[in-house]
Amino acid sequence: MNLTQKTQKFWRGECTGWKPLELAWLGAATAVILGLSLYWRDSPVSLLAALTGVWCVILTGKGKRSSFLFGTVNVVCYALISLQARYYGEVMLNLLYYFPMNFVGWFAWSRHMDEATGEVRKEKLPPKQGLLVYGLTAAGIFLYAQVLKALGGSLPYIDSMSTVISVAAQILSVKRLTEQWVLWIVVDVVTVIMWGVHFTQGGETVATLAMWSVYLVNAVIMYIRWNREGSANGISV
Repeated sequence: MNLTQKTQKFWRGECTGWKPLELAWLGAATAVILGLSLYWRDSPVSLLAALTGVWCVILTGKGKRSSFLFGTVNVVCYALISLQARYYGEVMLNLLYYFPMNFVGWFAWSRHMDEATGEVRKEKLPPKQGLLVYGLTAAGIFLYAQVLKALGGSLPYIDSMSTVISVAAQILSVKRLTEQWVLWIVVDVVTVIMWGVHFTQGGETVATLAMWSVYLVNAVIMYIRWNREGSANGISV
């Protein structure tokens, strides 16, 4: 099978297995981003970041590997937007962590795809391991906030929460674990507040704010789904 045939086979798999409600959610989220961006005349970079970001998280929830392709585009665009807003934690998170982790995630998920459904196999953390992850994350939030304060960043504690929890959540995502969505919910709430403050202060980032709002709704939906479908396992996957 040549490269063209492999590519066609891959995208056929990505487009199969979608339920009507899932397609409706994907279409509605895309329409919201486009509508708000056009109304507020948002920048092309912000619009591209928002669209690829929304597609990434919905495809992640669906268990499709193409989420990492859209995620790679998203993190580059989002880092540029965050740099303009002086959210340095977000810049470093996206360029130094999310960008390479998209490649790690692609290959990690490739080993655990369900051929029947075209989706990645979903698993859960044992309760004790979950508590350990949450405790280490809380400690990391406090320490990283001190670094951001020293750099003169905006809203260092909120920025730190968004960054540190995102690091932990991405690791759980690569390992296909349901508990990632609990962390993503926290990240999304914090980041919606962060970009909401920026927007009220005159920032032209409505597409970014809408993107994170969609992320929040999506994380709740996907936690319910993954919790239902996941099988119990540990973090040493």
